[in-house]
Amino acid sequence: MIPAMSPAASASPGAFAALNFGRLAAMGTVAALILIAGVWGSWPTAHNVMLTKGRESGTIEVIACGADTCTGPYTPVSTGSKARAKVVIEHTVAVKKGQTYTVVVKPGTDEVMRSGPAGVLYAWVPLGGALLLASVVVAGGLRLTRIAWVLAGSGFVLLTAAFLAL
Repeated sequence: MIPAMSPAASASPGAFAALNFGRLAAMGTVAALILIAGVWGSWPTAHNVMLTKGRESGTIEVIACGADTCTGPYTPVSTGSKARAKVVIEHTVAVKKGQTYTVVVKPGTDEVMRSGPAGVLYAWVPLGGALLLASVVVAGGLRLTRIAWVLAGSGFVLLTAAFLAL
């Protein structure tokens, strides 16, 4: 009598290698795309906040807040920057009415963004979320648990630091 063979035992080793390579390629691509999306979401704000050389910097005293934005007068700190009676800052958990914040002016606009450590951390929050999400893909899809823990830990530290700095 011939013993029954499972379907997995009858497949060739080359098929397993091809399937394994396909899984690694697909999950590696998904993890890379998640991380690229995190950087892509962070960079429009982060480059203005981090690369401040030649940009106008100063402070804003938040006077009024609407649903999406807050406004207040801008007091320059950097040379070449001019005072403005009213600038606009995005209304987020990081901005409260009656507070004064250090800011950087978006070039060519009257919009400002928080600067300093809190502004830098807040700018990179989308990357922190992407790190957490990519860690799940790396652990489950790529089965690289140590790298997944590093990604998750980095995302957690970034998000926690941003929360504490705000």
